[in-house]
Amino acid sequence: MSGTPALALVRPYLAFARTSFLNLLAYRARYFVGILTYFFNATVWYYIWRALFHERGDGATLGGFTFPQMLTYVTTGWALRSFYFNEVDREIASQVREGRLAMTLIKPVDIQAMTLSQALGESAFRLVLFTIPIGVLLGLVYPILPPAGPVAFGLYLLSGLLSALLVGSINFCVGLIAIRTTSILGVLRAKYLVLELLSGLLVPVAFFPEPVRKVLVWLPFLHMNDTPGRIWLGLATGADAARALALQAGWTLLLLFLGRVLWNATARRIEVQGG
Repeated sequence: MSGTPALALVRPYLAFARTSFLNLLAYRARYFVGILTYFFNATVWYYIWRALFHERGDGATLGGFTFPQMLTYVTTGWALRSFYFNEVDREIASQVREGRLAMTLIKPVDIQAMTLSQALGESAFRLVLFTIPIGVLLGLVYPILPPAGPVAFGLYLLSGLLSALLVGSINFCVGLIAIRTTSILGVLRAKYLVLELLSGLLVPVAFFPEPVRKVLVWLPFLHMNDTPGRIWLGLATGADAARALALQAGWTLLLLFLGRVLWNATARRIEVQGG
């Protein structure tokens, strides 16, 4: 019976996650197109890196990566992005613009927990109908290296889950800007560019200048892609992997706390737009 109150507290948010999962089933056709889009993105980077490694000759390394490692880093990165991507911030902005935020506010639930539950529900949907098919397709077409071992694979899955929470917490903070400014289209465009560049999705962090890398290792962005990718390849093991995961978890908790502070400060000044 001791677990009953906790279960009753969590049950509404499980329902939000389930509803988010089911709602996306109505748009599953676009995810079949999305599989091809992600495949083409990975393919473009495959040919770019192949050309760069070819110029260096057989057995060359770039940024500490061999070509098979770089190919695996890129493909696992795009597959992971298909899992953690969500539009929490855009949805909050839409609610503000259309006046639907008032209906959200009257629900007897925690807004931040509800929003993140919906994001995780979307990630669960993406895992089944998006990430796994993309991973299988890329694995069939390109010679991707397997994870460094069972432990590395388990830590990669843990890091991937933390990536989803990390991105969800960032997007929640960004979405709250819309409550004060109404429109955040420019902010969203800048956010996508910053996250894709600094996460290692477009260019591995190892290629950044040394002063930039020293800063990036203490920021949350590289833990979205670089940390899981290095764990998969066995480039981060033991104490290094534990440190990276600790930083990833720490940033997730810090951004969740920041989101709580921003929501408490913003909720008192909400002006609902629309009708």
